[in-house]
Amino acid sequence: MHPLIQRIAHTLALLGALAALPVHAHETLKLDAPKPNIAPTPPMGWNSWNKFACNVSEQLLRQQADAMAASGMKDAGYQYIVIDDCWQKSRDADGNIQADPERFPSGIKALADYVHSKGLKFGLYSDAGSLTCGGRPGSAGHEFQDARQYAKWGVDYLKYDWCNTGTRNAEAAYTIMAKALRESGRDIVLSICEWGTDHPERWGPKVGHLWRTTGDIFDAWEGQKDWSLGMTNILDLQVERADAASPNAWNDPDMLEVGNGGMTTTEYESHFSLWAMLAAPLVAGNDLSKMDADTVRILTNKDVIAVDQDPLGKQGRRVLRQGELEVWVRPLQGGEFAAVLFNRSKAPADMKLTWDRLGLPADRKADVKDLWSKKVTKDVSGSYTGKVASHGVIMVRVTPQR
Repeated sequence: MHPLIQRIAHTLALLGALAALPVHAHETLKLDAPKPNIAPTPPMGWNSWNKFACNVSEQLLRQQADAMAASGMKDAGYQYIVIDDCWQKSRDADGNIQADPERFPSGIKALADYVHSKGLKFGLYSDAGSLTCGGRPGSAGHEFQDARQYAKWGVDYLKYDWCNTGTRNAEAAYTIMAKALRESGRDIVLSICEWGTDHPERWGPKVGHLWRTTGDIFDAWEGQKDWSLGMTNILDLQVERADAASPNAWNDPDMLEVGNGGMTTTEYESHFSLWAMLAAPLVAGNDLSKMDADTVRILTNKDVIAVDQDPLGKQGRRVLRQGELEVWVRPLQGGEFAAVLFNRSKAPADMKLTWDRLGLPADRKADVKDLWSKKVTKDVSGSYTGKVASHGVIMVRVTPQR
């Protein structure tokens, strides 16, 4: 054999041997490109799953985009229209992901263009497994191919689920998709939907923009249904996770159920208030085209949204729990505070927010605004009191005087 040919053959054999070696974890987990700063405050939008599950179509998504733009939700800060599972059908001969041609006859790019034409952003769903939770093609082994496709379509947000993943390591799997998105040529929010089982609060901040902390929510005050939990059950699981949240990296206690009918108006006010205290993504899950006045009022309460979107990015904490009565406090930019008096009991209760819970001296005067009644009380010192409805909240913004 000619020496040059022999050297080439030897090099090819060596490369083949190297390719056959397992990828070491430190290589898999290495992220070269910085995470884009595209979620400085928690994302706000709408997702199809809670109300429509697999019954999605381009007609539905266009209808929801129209409603978001017309209902006042866009003006209140909601941006993303996100299709959850079941939009995809198969892969073509080259492995490219294909939308269901019956439900999305115009294709995903045309739908993304329509959403963008409304001044909104467009989101899509995939899964780190071989199949999605709904049995559609997942992204395992196709991460870079899918990310390039999403970028071509104009996707702004990816919810990435955790069904049918076998023995995959969660951190490694989500890091691969993070790398793929960062190399796609488009800034795309990565929503990690791993359900909190592998401590995503430990590794999620460097990988994604938000990470689920629990199993799915269902539209109930409390309880469990299969792997889904009621609102207060999910709330209780957030208490120990507050330190993990910061701008561009958010704990995600799952989407909102406001307007879906399983809770009372008072309970939905509590749900929305507490999610704002958690600096949670505010992702509506109802039918935006059929909202009653209370649903619109709750979802577009700009004072409560301002707490959620506060640029300091500190998650609120439960600072007092006496039986079924709780006080939650959140520091805000500029030395202000948000606080919630939360009554889980079945009867109204007189409750008090004392200044020591805010780290303020008792004689410090402050102005207090009730974010639901809009009443402002000036020159308050020591404490603020009120009667809280059963399953209700009083949510206030406290502005200490200089």
